[in-house]
Amino acid sequence: MRIVLLDDFSPIINQTLSSWKWQVINGQNWTLEDFKKNARHLEGIIIRSKFPLDKEHLTVAKKLKFIARPGSGLENIDLKYCEENNIEVFRSPEGNRDALAEHTLGMLLSLINHLNVSDSEVRNHIWEREKNRGSELKGKVMAIIGYGHMGKAFAQRLNGFEMEVIAYDKYISGFGTNHVKEVNLEEIFQRADFVSLHTPLSSETAGMMNSSFFEKFKKPFIVINTARGKSLVLEDLIDSLNSKKIIGACLDVLDIESSNFSLNKAKNQSFEKLKKFNNVVLSPHIAGWSFESKEKMAKVILEKIHVKFIL
Repeated sequence: MRIVLLDDFSPIINQTLSSWKWQVINGQNWTLEDFKKNARHLEGIIIRSKFPLDKEHLTVAKKLKFIARPGSGLENIDLKYCEENNIEVFRSPEGNRDALAEHTLGMLLSLINHLNVSDSEVRNHIWEREKNRGSELKGKVMAIIGYGHMGKAFAQRLNGFEMEVIAYDKYISGFGTNHVKEVNLEEIFQRADFVSLHTPLSSETAGMMNSSFFEKFKKPFIVINTARGKSLVLEDLIDSLNSKKIIGACLDVLDIESSNFSLNKAKNQSFEKLKKFNNVVLSPHIAGWSFESKEKMAKVILEKIHVKFIL
């Protein structure tokens, strides 16, 4: 088979595909126009988020058998077209769920213990102890929305903190354990001290965290989003931070990201406002982006391709 690698992946992908006697093409420097010119020859595409693979771009790939994405989200791939044309689509959330869970927890601990703020202050010879007094997780209620690979991995990391973990998922049920209580959204609105989003981006989840959503919470809470930026309306978050309805936020993703997850550098008024809050911790879409996850995602993808096309 003729396969193109459109992003920088672990060398194990190239090595393994080559060992199967498949032709591997390095397309890291391809533009979208390059892809269109070469697509008719391709039988497999391995991509992260270089550019969208929509119907217009896939139509020319008449020989295409699969698209593989080492990662979790598939919003940049036209899944309907793939299903209609018998194109297999693979992803590997099993490979980066641990890294994402650890990053999510790290952001939360940094926020509630003022680590980002106090680190900056100490570097500027400011030694404030009382102002930087932290809060504990023990006894608090963590609400997880979306209990797939990512939500479950995050819940597992919370076991040792003696928190109560409640979780909601629209599409799965029966996942409750001794450590996680399966609930409906209403119980989350009534009880949550923290809410962590772990849903894919879809027409249902785009903009779901908005003013109407925030106002349903009974008490002030902290919001965490390490899922997709477009699931949270930034201006509505800012309004809720100003009103103290939300008392802090951990954001690894923003709605001003481009489709390839790079920062849209056009000045954004909402982002300029957000930067002024010292009770907001930000990172550049790196939850799940560890050295280990790069290798694990590659191995998961290769295994799925192997099962379908080699065994």
